[in-house]
Amino acid sequence: MAGARTPVARPLVTVLGASGYIGSAVVALLRGRPVRLRTVSRRPCTVAGDGLAELDVRTADLTDPVSLAEAVAGSDAVIHLVTHRSAAGDWRTRDGDPEGERANVTVTRDLIESLSSGRAGGPPPTVIYASTVLPPGGPAPANAYERQKLTSERALRAASAAGSLRGVVLRLPTVYGHGPVPGDLGRGVVAAMIRRAVAGEPLTMWHDGTIEVDLLHVEDTAGAFLSALDHAEALAGRYWDAGCGFGHGLGDVFRTIAEIVGRHTGHPPVPVLRVNPPEGAIGMNFRSVRADSSAFRSVTGWRPRAVLRDALEQAVAAHSAYTGHVHTPTPPHAGLSTKEGIHL
Repeated sequence: MAGARTPVARPLVTVLGASGYIGSAVVALLRGRPVRLRTVSRRPCTVAGDGLAELDVRTADLTDPVSLAEAVAGSDAVIHLVTHRSAAGDWRTRDGDPEGERANVTVTRDLIESLSSGRAGGPPPTVIYASTVLPPGGPAPANAYERQKLTSERALRAASAAGSLRGVVLRLPTVYGHGPVPGDLGRGVVAAMIRRAVAGEPLTMWHDGTIEVDLLHVEDTAGAFLSALDHAEALAGRYWDAGCGFGHGLGDVFRTIAEIVGRHTGHPPVPVLRVNPPEGAIGMNFRSVRADSSAFRSVTGWRPRAVLRDALEQAVAAHSAYTGHVHTPTPPHAGLSTKEGIHL
């Protein structure tokens, strides 16, 4: 037909690590966009509900270079959420651990190689990479995990400078909250303490509770990745902190969890105790962490929206329902609004 326009192909957005805690939240948001959405993970990624995206659900071992190349072939953008987890779900890696090095560094290098050699014209693909908040202007990374993340960051920035891709690094603080997968609270300290409190176990700290952490809700985290995707050209070639910008004392957070869980279970709040740190505890467990996201906010307009106490109430309720610890909670203490306390 005269004057008819050739349909423009939808962009292909590939999420690596799509079935994980952050990945499932990112996929849930991308589901509502008019894109071709390819999810790739070791185990099948369940994408619930309807949406605008055209789905391509795949499983693959992304530490295999051939499988990785097939997974990202033709991608306009890749959201790289692959990270090493031990059999117990711990993200910490030891120096010399080949599996940690492979997942946290080699996958990134293989991804760069695949995207650099497999593009036949057009703008370079975008890679949004999940890294971790590091002390600003501070000492070198104190552990293998941070060193591996920094190595991957540098590889992406070098590839971006060479024009092979547009690399955007998001440095994340502690991510928490109930995500789109029923019962999934993640593997961080907040999730661990909720599980312990629901089980009636004391909440333990290796310090006096004044150590502060920047807590970012998983849905706000997913929103940060989509904002980075939307502003990739302006963000490419450097790292960006994405957090709330202020810290919450762990002692206060633990006591809030204990109080909320007590209302949900109908039992007195579990005690919050200080204990001696185990042998091998690393320095990052004893430093306060804040993510200055002012630069990222100014470019993208992204803002974290979750209120910590509300999010903790939601997480405790979801975990209690999922595990069968259901009880009609008593109202919060008189005079304490759910909008008070620790805000994000």
